[in-house]
Amino acid sequence: MKTSSSHPFQGRHGPLLIAEIGGNHEGDFDYAQRLTALAIESGADFVKFQLYRGDTLVSPVESPDRNAHFKKFELTREQHLALANQCENAGVGYMASVWDLEMLDWIDDHLPIYKIGSGDLTAYPVVREFAKRGKPIILSTGLATLEEVTDATAFIRGVNPVYNQSDHLAVLQCTSMYPIDDCDANLRVMDSLREATGTTIGYSDHTVGSLALLAAVARGAEVLEFHFTDQREGKVFRDHKVSLTRDEVKELAIQVNRISKMLGDGLKRPLPCEVETGHVTSFRRGTYLKRSMSEGEMIQAEDLACLRPNHGVDARKADSLIGRRLPRSFAAWESLPVFDQEMQ
Repeated sequence: MKTSSSHPFQGRHGPLLIAEIGGNHEGDFDYAQRLTALAIESGADFVKFQLYRGDTLVSPVESPDRNAHFKKFELTREQHLALANQCENAGVGYMASVWDLEMLDWIDDHLPIYKIGSGDLTAYPVVREFAKRGKPIILSTGLATLEEVTDATAFIRGVNPVYNQSDHLAVLQCTSMYPIDDCDANLRVMDSLREATGTTIGYSDHTVGSLALLAAVARGAEVLEFHFTDQREGKVFRDHKVSLTRDEVKELAIQVNRISKMLGDGLKRPLPCEVETGHVTSFRRGTYLKRSMSEGEMIQAEDLACLRPNHGVDARKADSLIGRRLPRSFAAWESLPVFDQEMQ
């Protein structure tokens, strides 16, 4: 697992970054290798593929055109294993949506995390085989209602209670069209998914560009999945349109890292940069006298001013001074110390 911590969904830049080549190789192994090399260079934590055979995925009778499409995009066992080794030898994680359970048996050693695509969320016999093995699972939720998502996560947890742990099950907001309009990213769904499932939450992107990914990070996404290509120009296959290039992923990683730092730890307190500069005192107000006053004089409201810095009596306690007598003489604009025992 090539991440910065023991948490399987923690990436080097904060959220786990998954560059999905998917079917962008269009069945050309040499091109798949070139795309893999670029994805490795991009700084992504994982490079992701899809493993399938047309005849075990789509009915040749009910949907012959789709069956033929997937057959055209098939790679062999040896080619898939070579791509996995290419990632691992470069120190980058390998991931795949495995749509053929017979293929899972020989690719499993290369999968530290299972990815279940949106189309398989309701394929419980398929999902069961992954859950039985107990590795961390990332589940995409395109096409699904919230009830279908909670049913699927409950099913997974029923198969294997290890998925009651949020570091073993991640759920991604996703809309299964290519490309989608900005409004169809529907990032607020991540809040609903977090509350309903208690899992790690992320986002699988099918918009154009990287803005939705950055917005998802700012909204708390801990896993980001995005399609990857070498270039979008001149490409016919739809997935290229929603794909990022190597340099775009590099820039995404920089921005994600900045956003992750900006989000902080959620604990509201004066931060070291505020304390060390003295701003907790210099930016806040204390209580001062507007005029010179003698020992024994009674303080009236009109005698007080709240000024920076916060020396002596904090401005929040200014009203408590009204009606009290001074234990000694003070010059105008002199801060008032805390006199609790001395003032009458």
